[in-house]
This record gives sequence, structure tokens and C-alpha cells, in this order.
Amino acid sequence: MGTADVEAVWRIESARIVAALTRFTGDFGLAEDSAQEAVAEALVSWRRAPPANPAGWLMATARRRAIDVIRRRAALQDRYALLAADPALDKEIDSDRIDDDVLALMFVSCHPVLSPEARVALTLRVVGGLSSEEIARAFLVSVPTVQARITRGKKTIAAAGVPFEVPPPGERRRRLGGVLSVLYVIFTEGSTATSGDRLLRPDVAYEAIRLARTLAALQPDEPEVHGLLALCELTAARFPARTAPDGTPILLTDQDRRLWDLSAIRRGLAALARASRRGLGPYGLQAAIAATHASAPSAEETDWARIVMLYEALGRVAPSPVVELNRAVAVAMASGPVPALAIVDELIASNRLPGSHLVPTVRGELLTRLGRLPEARAELESAARLCANQRERSVLLGKAAALS
Repeated sequence: MGTADVEAVWRIESARIVAALTRFTGDFGLAEDSAQEAVAEALVSWRRAPPANPAGWLMATARRRAIDVIRRRAALQDRYALLAADPALDKEIDSDRIDDDVLALMFVSCHPVLSPEARVALTLRVVGGLSSEEIARAFLVSVPTVQARITRGKKTIAAAGVPFEVPPPGERRRRLGGVLSVLYVIFTEGSTATSGDRLLRPDVAYEAIRLARTLAALQPDEPEVHGLLALCELTAARFPARTAPDGTPILLTDQDRRLWDLSAIRRGLAALARASRRGLGPYGLQAAIAATHASAPSAEETDWARIVMLYEALGRVAPSPVVELNRAVAVAMASGPVPALAIVDELIASNRLPGSHLVPTVRGELLTRLGRLPEARAELESAARLCANQRERSVLLGKAAALS
């Protein structure tokens, strides 16, 4: 078995392994470190003698590494004896079981005592099974930076005495929003990269979808979990049509909708139906907007009035300047550029999105439709200066040049 085989097993089983070790050692950092050491050993030993039960091998090896560390801690001799004699860990890996250990692991890695960057890094590392190198590539930071975030995160969890447990129902619902926001950040970075030379990072987006599916299986009665999953599936359905073969972005209005992934659309609509049973929250409303796009045969035939209504509802339950900006785009399609421009100008007057390239981008498009070409060109050039993604920047500059 080669490196790819080890990585595949780890990606599938990492959450269960780390969760099981954390529950039995009571030490999140030790569990994650021991699991990583087991993976490193597997990269060498599996080439010589592939195990019959790879997941069980990783679990047993990680347990031995954890016991070795505990044995060296004189004050924990009793704990070592308990662990060494405990047969439960030998039965811990059941590929058909998803239990509360994985859910507890999600709540630990997304705990509010951690910085947002640490939550993302830890979630991708311990729940998603990504290596530091993969996380660094996904977010265009250095490997040492990722490793430092993970190390600080584990130390923070230990110092704060964060328990390895699924929070009680009342607290769980409050903290579930934090877990969902981490998955949303991961997906958003994959669906529209904030920087770099690619618009999409599908591997990152699909990892977020995988984690969202796991969370939906663990929390089947939480509407917003299904709402987030629906949003991710419906957005990812458009990936095949969002870029040209050379990576150039293709706007929604110009996409070949025959390329959209119908299976992802069906999965997204099914998740949205589950989310709708008890009323839609912020993620569910965004999913409903994506579903409206998915059901339209063309941009012109899209029910833009419904999208405007959904953005208005979203603005009431989760107000933000980005929601208002997106509402302006929908208003422009439904009612024309004049009322949309008023919304954008109000955002500028209140300075609610300083430094964002999105505001001058939308304003430039609206001014173009109004025939105010010099102003539009200046806005698009400003947007290009603010945009960190090279692909988006080139599109903005091209539009500005076309208005010369």
C-alpha cells in the first residue's frame, strides 16, 4: 500500500480515530498527535506489510503512542494502567457507525475559545483529515503558519479545560452556529477563493460538503444543518460551468446550464425540503435563493422577484452588508439599475464594506447599464485594485478596458 492508500484511509477514518482517543485519554492534543504519529508510521510499514484492517491498525498504533506518552507522565500512572487494560479501544473503529464522538470532536475543534483561523485549521485537520500541507494550499498560507495555528489551538483547548463531550441540548444549539459558520467559511473559500490564481478550489469546497453531510447525519433534527448542506450542494452544482477550460471565470448569466450537476441539485433540493419543515433560517434562505437559480432555464427566466423577497427575508433574520449588496444585484435584475444603485450608494455612504472589491464591482456593473461609462470604468478599475484573486482581477480589468 502506498502513500495514496494511507491518505485515503486517514481521510475516511481520522475523525473516528481522534475522537475515540480523545474520549479515552481525555487529552485532545495528545490524541491528535498520537494519531498523526500513527499515520507517519503507516507510510513506512504499510509498504512492507499492508494490514488486513487499516483503520484498526491506525487505531491500535495511535493508542500505543498515546500510552507511551502517558507512561512517561509519572503523575498519570493510574490512568496508564486503565488505558492499557481497556479493551474498548480495540473495537472502536466501525466503518458503518457514526456516533456522538465525531459530533463531540466537531464541537471541540470549533469551540468559541479558539480564534476563527484556529477553528478552521483544527476542523480540517482533526475532523476532515487534511494534512498541514493541504490546509496551507487551500488557504494560501505557509505550512508553518498552519502548524502554528493547530498547535496554538490545541494548547488553548487544554488551557481552557474544554471537555470532550457533546454539549447539552441548550448549549449545543447555541454553539451549533459556530460549527456551521466554520463549515461555511471552508466552503466559501472553496467556491470563491479570496486570493491566488484560481477562482475555485473544489477540493476545499467538497471537503466542507463532506463534513456538512456528516453533521447532518449526526444532527438530523436541526433545520439549519440541512440548510447549510443544501446551500453547499446547490452552489457546488454550478462549479462545472463557472470557469472556462483555461480557468477564466464565467458569470452566472453566461453559464451553460447544461453543465450544471443535476445530481448535486437533486441532493440540494432534498436537503432544502428537510430544512423547510420547521421554517428556514439564514442558511436555508440562502439555499432557497440558490434553488431558485437552479430551477431557472436561463438568467432571463429566473424568478428575480422571488429572489429579492428571499434576500429581504434574509436581511431581517441575518442582516449584513453583503446581503444588502446581493439584494441590490437581484433588484437590478427585477426592477432595473436605478433602485439597485440607490442600495449600493447607501452602503457606500454608511461605509459598511470598506476595502471590499465587491462594492465597486457591483456599482461598476450598474453604472455600465445606465450608460455612465467613465464612472463605470473608474469603479471597475478600483475593484480590480482591491481584488486579491488574480482570475477575478483579470475579468474586472477586461471589463474596464472594454469601456475605454
